Amino acid sequence: MTLPLPALIAIGIAGLALLLLLIIRFKMQAFYALILASIVVGLAAGLPMTNITADDGTVERLGIIQAIVAGVGGTLGSVAVLVALGSMLGKIIELSGGAESLAGRFTKWLGPKRVGIALVIAAAILAIPVFFDAGFIILVPIIFAFSKVAGRNPIKFGLPVAGIMLAVHVAVPPHPGIVGGATILGADIGWVTIFALLVSIPLAALAFWVGKLINRREFAMIEATKEMFDSFGNDQPSANAGLRDGEKAPSAFTVLGLILLPLVLIMLGTAVAPMFDAGSFWNSFLSMIGQPIFALMVAIAAAMFFLGVRRGWSASKLGEVMESALPAAAVIILVTGAGGAFGKILTETGIGGAVAEVLAGSGMPLLLAAFLISLIMRAAQGSATVAITTTAGLLLPSVAVLGLDTIHVALVAVAIGYGALGLSHVNDSGFWVVTRYLGLSVKDGLRTWTPLTTVLGVAGFLLTSILYAAIPIS
Repeated sequence: MTLPLPALIAIGIAGLALLLLLIIRFKMQAFYALILASIVVGLAAGLPMTNITADDGTVERLGIIQAIVAGVGGTLGSVAVLVALGSMLGKIIELSGGAESLAGRFTKWLGPKRVGIALVIAAAILAIPVFFDAGFIILVPIIFAFSKVAGRNPIKFGLPVAGIMLAVHVAVPPHPGIVGGATILGADIGWVTIFALLVSIPLAALAFWVGKLINRREFAMIEATKEMFDSFGNDQPSANAGLRDGEKAPSAFTVLGLILLPLVLIMLGTAVAPMFDAGSFWNSFLSMIGQPIFALMVAIAAAMFFLGVRRGWSASKLGEVMESALPAAAVIILVTGAGGAFGKILTETGIGGAVAEVLAGSGMPLLLAAFLISLIMRAAQGSATVAITTTAGLLLPSVAVLGLDTIHVALVAVAIGYGALGLSHVNDSGFWVVTRYLGLSVKDGLRTWTPLTTVLGVAGFLLTSILYAAIPIS
């Protein structure tokens, strides 16, 4: 039996409060706290204790534990391999001295005061063809290296970089959420891309400025990240590392090429593959090499050769370097999966969907409803993709009744995308990826990352609203 809307909302708020209390007040390990809170919320909301099956054996409704397993599996299916491979690539670059070589070169070219701006611009461009998690993980060793050279906490550079990458991810095709939402609404992907890119330009500047404002105060790094950051670059190339005597660190151009390699492959898959007929050899081939997992595998193989074998590392040395990346990655993977479990429980209870339906029927302006429903769905269950596609489905009848032209339908889709940008918190896998890599505690993540994503989401919506009002409806 479904509970009344007020009861569902109260349970959702209480569950979130319990989670924060366990992690912040009682210092409970985040993975355990997320699973525990998921069970409590599921029981309180009346989810079945085990699967409910139909006469033909199909599952009609997931039980609490089964929903948790599904949430962990659904999240880690895409994140776990990316985190592990990205960590390996970063470790090879780090221990070869490549990351600091690249950071030193760019610092010399741009000057210390311009490094943060350059990183944000580069991140915005790289985020267009690359999924948020994969792109941010690829850039982590560079963020660490620049931070080392500048003598700063990695959050100084990492926070605005992550913010603009997520802003691009939720609104600019070919990312799956906005493409799915635009398809449901019947919006033109070309116009969605044009408007989202236009809005992304001022958002990049805003991400840098807000990040700088937030970083006026110092945030202590959690111990696991502090150890990783303190040791970053300490194992510089030497004879003891298996390199030839007197050999220098790899050039900045070599390292930059290795970082760009997976991004170029992903771009081929997203931008070039659709030019060929579906099912053709070139369409299939380019689509395969453009998958982030495949692209990272290729980049690791290239790094093993150019930064390892070619520089004198033995096979055992390469194996040790790659394996040393996994312990830190495992913590991020587990916490990310638990965040997916909490989001799945909230989805199964219907908390976010119930609120969204009420808003959809409230009679508020379409563009505002698009933003708020997407924002609530994002806060309730964590996934930006789910928030965008669900909101698009709820608003499709309203869009059809209003008879909007192509341009304004595209702007509705963009507004939905920016709604899914805000309020990233503990049920979002991206929250854990960013906070763990940058060394933020849950409390500090809610003080920094959550406000940054919300400011960017609101700003993106306001800019979209200006375009919506300024362009006459034809």
